Amino acid sequence: MGHDHDKKKRMDIPEDKIGNGITNNINKVVGIASGKGGVGKSSITALIAVALKKNGYKVGILDADLTGPSIPRLFGIDAVPEKMELGVLPVKSRDNIIVMSINLLLENKDDPVLWRGPILSGVIKQFWEEVIWANLDFLLIDLPPGTGDIPLTVMQSIPVDEVVMVTGPQDVTNMVVKKAVRMMEKMDIPILGVVENMAYISCPGCNEVIKPFGESYAGKMAEECGLELITSLETDPEFIALANEGKVEDYKGENLEKIKKVIEKLM
Repeated sequence: MGHDHDKKKRMDIPEDKIGNGITNNINKVVGIASGKGGVGKSSITALIAVALKKNGYKVGILDADLTGPSIPRLFGIDAVPEKMELGVLPVKSRDNIIVMSINLLLENKDDPVLWRGPILSGVIKQFWEEVIWANLDFLLIDLPPGTGDIPLTVMQSIPVDEVVMVTGPQDVTNMVVKKAVRMMEKMDIPILGVVENMAYISCPGCNEVIKPFGESYAGKMAEECGLELITSLETDPEFIALANEGKVEDYKGENLEKIKKVIEKLM
């Protein structure tokens, strides 16, 4: 079930040529997956994008979580993508991270997306084939939880280079994430490693490390799957506050430094 897409190293498209029939040039496509909802996968996607951008890379995010899109909210984006003759022009965040999400196309952002699998899969293909991504060093794909139609469509129709698995500390979370790991293996998609989110909380007054979910199972899960636990992130109130305000690009906390371990492995 693997794919053999020919990958070409990205060459910059002159800005005045974008939209005139020139193919998108994307150096690396990276999926951010979890298998389990509620582990902060979209937050990790945003954090990786911000870290890449701060390192001078051209970054885009394809929000493939069509029924629970949150990327525009994290970045404070509400602009409507512009439809051009040869495709759809995605929107830019304040710091020029390129974003495409179904929520940018809905008249009411709170409206549910009540579509069945084939239609959802068709939208994902359109996001890949009809959006003018132009020149990108990295395109991050924020995958929905589970192993259903949309993740399958992404892996079968988009040349994903590798995947970052996101998990939490709980045993039940890691059990479900294992299913997503097995799916990637069956589809011959390389897994970069595992990022553990919400591993602990740092007490602001005493610097004590609090583990609200108890001892973590993430390391054990990664080892059982033959993967590296790249880093473990804390639940940071600063990031949460900025995410609520749509200002994740202003984040400068410890998690931004820790996520650089993912960036190093992407190079």
